[in-house]
Amino acid sequence: MLCAVGSLSYDPAMNPSNPPLQHLAVARSLLLEPYGLDESKLQQVLSEIFQHRVDHADLYFQFTRSEGWSLEEGIVKSGSFSIDRGVGVRAVSGDKTAFAYSDDISMAALQSAAAATRTIARRGSGRVKVAASMKSASGHALYGRDDPIIGMEAAAKVALLERVEKMARARDPRIVQVMAGLAGEYDVVMVARADGLIAADVRPLVRLSVTVIAEQSGRREQGHSGGGGRSGFDFFDDATIARYVDEAVKAALTNLEARPAPAGTMTVVLGPGWPGVLLHEAVGHGLEGDFNRKGSSVFSGRIGERVAAPGVTVIDDGTISGRRGSLNIDDEGNPTRRNVLIEDGILRGYMQDMLNARLSRSVITGNGRRESFAHLPMPRMTNTFMLSGTRDPAEIIASVDRGIYAANFGGGQVDITNGKFVFSASEAWWVEKGKLQYPVKGATLIGNGPEALKQITLIGNDMRLDSGVGVCGKDGQSVPVGVGQPTLRIEGLTVGGTG
Repeated sequence: MLCAVGSLSYDPAMNPSNPPLQHLAVARSLLLEPYGLDESKLQQVLSEIFQHRVDHADLYFQFTRSEGWSLEEGIVKSGSFSIDRGVGVRAVSGDKTAFAYSDDISMAALQSAAAATRTIARRGSGRVKVAASMKSASGHALYGRDDPIIGMEAAAKVALLERVEKMARARDPRIVQVMAGLAGEYDVVMVARADGLIAADVRPLVRLSVTVIAEQSGRREQGHSGGGGRSGFDFFDDATIARYVDEAVKAALTNLEARPAPAGTMTVVLGPGWPGVLLHEAVGHGLEGDFNRKGSSVFSGRIGERVAAPGVTVIDDGTISGRRGSLNIDDEGNPTRRNVLIEDGILRGYMQDMLNARLSRSVITGNGRRESFAHLPMPRMTNTFMLSGTRDPAEIIASVDRGIYAANFGGGQVDITNGKFVFSASEAWWVEKGKLQYPVKGATLIGNGPEALKQITLIGNDMRLDSGVGVCGKDGQSVPVGVGQPTLRIEGLTVGGTG
């Protein structure tokens, strides 16, 4: 016998200042009402999925409006604008998942997708426990709901990029080229689940990037900077723009003076902020629940064990106001959380979505994320960082007899199964007798993430999050994230150099 899925509804008499209800109202106006849908029809679709026995089912609706502008050689050369919307339908039975999606939001498309997902259902009779009624999910209010794209006129966006160009060229006559990009997104999502939850989120996101090229005596070098967050374009005030420009120009001019990096095994000091991308890649992915449930991570089955040096505490926190990696709810409708992954060197937990939490009998941590309605959710990081220690950063550098100070990073690669990584430093210095001697170019850090955690000997008191530029890729899906760390001294890393 099959229980009916209850009515998807919410009480309009509830406090209208309640953010979850406000998000839900926006989502209904964009994703249901224009297509003749309401909660009773979503109830019907979920009921159809449960004609056979499944463990879980949900509908994920999404509306995304995005735009981008780019400047090069003093003029805005390109611009883009897009609107995308659709729905994904998922059914889960045991460890099997069936998924269908459509960019046609209609009752017919929903019913067709629902029929497709039933193919993985367990046959046979028996009562399936589903909700008798639906309720609005709890959630955070970490950012505003305004659409950044319509919040600033096109002429003002062009003027912002032109201001970046003029500021960068005015900093130094060696700056010969400036490239800048401005991007904005307005994302509205809604999740309706068969367990009785309906939830929505309105997610603004902006980003400004700056790249400069400096030339001296026939040599050319680049410098990059930028940032953003879940805000409107007013995030980029004059002081913020000036900081990005100064950072990009400084990096380019520093690289003009860089010498070939030495090679060998040595002490490495990592700077605060964006160098936390090494922690994200080499350690963070290994702490995601799917890799650990399947036993493919080097951290599998090691809860309660020492996996890092004393003093190392790693956090994943999706609840930091306005941050690029933050979410009011994850993409399964669960509130994001502050999750302690490693505490004083001891492994405390993994990041979980609903599927992997259920199969591993763990707690849902609010880390179910997906790139869009056309993708399945999976355990993903939000803002992942290491907490501060007690040492002064200058003291850490002064403690190094011979080694590398990596102030910033470019790209890298990691093997999740064994933790081995290769990262290139975009700005680095040779350190000798406790002093920064000269910048070096071509420094590549080679090591093993879990082993590097154990080789941390000094932790600075200057933990900093990145400026808001992170994009994380996993299984072909990309999502915005944040990273961060304090200044760290790590022993015995292999540096691949050019000198």
